[in-house]
Parts: sequence; C-alpha cells; structure tokens
Amino acid sequence: MRTQVAIIGGGPSGLLLSQLLNKAGISTVVLERQSREHVLSRIRAGVLERCTVDLLNEAGAGARMAREGFAHHGCYLSSDQQMIRVDFQEACGHKVMVYGQTEVTRDLYEAQDALGATHIHGVENVVLHDLKGGAPYVTWQKDGESHRLDCDFIAGCDGFHGVSRRTIPEDVRREYEKVYPFGWLGVLSETPPVRDELIYANHPRGFALASMRNEMLSRYYIQVPLTDKVEDWSDDAFWAELKARLPQDVAADLVTGPSIEKSIAPLRSFVSEPLRWGALFLCGDAAHIVPPTGAKGLNLATSDVHYLSQGLLAHYNDNDPSGLDGYSQKALARIWKAMRFSWSVTTMMHSFPQHSDFDRQMQRVELELLATDPAARKLFAEAYTGTPL
Repeated sequence: MRTQVAIIGGGPSGLLLSQLLNKAGISTVVLERQSREHVLSRIRAGVLERCTVDLLNEAGAGARMAREGFAHHGCYLSSDQQMIRVDFQEACGHKVMVYGQTEVTRDLYEAQDALGATHIHGVENVVLHDLKGGAPYVTWQKDGESHRLDCDFIAGCDGFHGVSRRTIPEDVRREYEKVYPFGWLGVLSETPPVRDELIYANHPRGFALASMRNEMLSRYYIQVPLTDKVEDWSDDAFWAELKARLPQDVAADLVTGPSIEKSIAPLRSFVSEPLRWGALFLCGDAAHIVPPTGAKGLNLATSDVHYLSQGLLAHYNDNDPSGLDGYSQKALARIWKAMRFSWSVTTMMHSFPQHSDFDRQMQRVELELLATDPAARKLFAEAYTGTPL
C-alpha cells in the first residue's frame, strides 16, 4: 500500500489534517489503534478558538457546529464571592465557540466518509521506518497479520503515549515538563448549565469550573489531590463540594442530577522539541500537553494542523519546501505562548499545597487586575480567544 501522507492517530488532529489534505487532492491513510466507537466515546473539552472555528469551516466540517454550537462573548472568574466577567467582545473584539470535542470528531469522521478517505482502525505494534532516508514507511499488525504503508511523509498525531514522538532519538529530543500536584475530577450531567458562560472559580478549598456542552448537558470540575480515585466521590459528595467552591448566588441556582460520566484527569504542561525529524512531523498531544485551565489543547492541535497542511500543500503544489522546513519553529512559537497562558491561569486559579500567604495574595492581586484594569482584560481575552495563525 502507498500514500502521500501517512497519519498516525485518528483523533481530531489526525482527522482534520486528513480532511484538509484530501480536499486538496493529497492522499492520506489514517492509522488508529482504537475503534471508531472508542474514539467517539472520549469526553474532552469544548471551547474552540476563532481560528479553530475557521479551520473547521475551511475543512467542510463546520455546518453542525454553526447550528448547534454556542458562541460565548465572555467568561467569569470568581474569588471571595466576587464574580469578574471578562467581556471578550469589548476587550478584543472576538469570541469563542462552545462545542464538544466529541462532536468535532464526529463531524470530521462524517466529512472524511463523504470524501472516501482511508482509515484503518485496530492497528497494533506500529513502527516508523527510514525517517531520515529517502523512502519512509510504516509497518503495523492487525488481526495477526503484518502490513506496510509506503509514503512521502508521516504525521504523528497519536497523542502523548503514542509511538511517533518516541521514534525521535533521545539525543535529538528536548522535553520540557511541569507536573501539577492535583487533578480535575469532572462530571457530565444531563442538567441545564448554571450560567450561560463558563465560570472559573478560585477558592481556598480548591479550583472549580462550571462549563457546558449544550442547553441540557453540563460539565463541571473540581480540583482534587492526585491520590483521589473516582470511586472516592459519590455524586452527592461532588455536588456538595462544587457548591462550596462556587459563589453563593451561583451555587443556589445549581441544578444537580445523576452523573453520566465521571473521571479524574491529571494536569501537566509538556512540550517536546523539535516537531520535525526527517519525514516525521508531530502534531497535537504527541508534541505538547497543556492544563485544561486555558482551553488550549484542541486549539493548539488545530493550529499545528494548519501550519503542517499549508507546508504540505506548498510542497506538492509549488515544489516549495519552506513551509515544511519552518513548521517546527512556527508551530512552537504559538505553542509556547499558549503554554504561558495556560500556566498563568492555572497558577492564578488553583490551590497549591506549597502556597504561602504571599502566593495567595498574589492570586488575589492578579484577579483584582482583571476586575479593574482594561489592559489586563485585553491581554486575557486575546489569549483566551486565540492569537492569529
């Protein structure tokens, strides 16, 4: 089997890259370890930057998002019973779209099916070969049989635990990581959202987030120690703790109900450089992880895809290698800006075990700046809604 671009990983970044390339007449094969049903069962964040919205529309996968997504023109940050609203429209003239990552993935699958794109699910023991030579290829096993795919380039979109990043030699890779001493316990419930915009809550008991998927599907989170397990938290215990961390007037309006999904996600900041090694290009979580506080994970993946797809189009259409040669540097510049924003919001909103009175006072000052200083709100809004590609 032969294709122009082999894509390792069938999550949203791999699907979006395949969609953009196939629409431009560049052939791809997407290799995914899990089944389509498993990929579509993953519950992830749903705040889309304006550039992500534009890219999904360009890919022909934005029609349902336009109908069912919720445009958000601001968000709230709370502390000491105070609700601080950052008005994105007023501060920087932009907005975000709330639309679940699962729905983005479903839309991309449907768009791929309409184009007749090739996906192979259930692959095992994937190995990347000859990345620095002139004839890269991928081997894998499926149902006990061995397979080979020859290609021009390989896009590693297979996440933090995938094979792509680990294929780059250790003496070439440089990795930066910060592991946070807590996780997020998240609950999905078929209840109306407590407010029509997201609430990020700073509280001495720990961080909380009130989010949503649609008018009758809410997503809530609370900060928990890394030692906690999902089974430690009954629904009643979760709702009680969430109410304790939200401002009293918000908690009074909270509608509770049975959880339909409950999980704990650890938080880390992680970047691996470079994003290119020979014929291999890393995209999305294979190259970087951000804390969910700044809602940057999926959005950074789509910006990677934008830069890589543009480089591949220039290569195939114009015999111009500059986009591929500059991919790593260009993508990393945007990645590090998003890392700074996610790190700063995580530091401002969470309770850290080692925090002193001085550290807590700095959090109050940062939040007070957002409440009183238009320049601070502008910087926050620009970073939250996304820097231009």
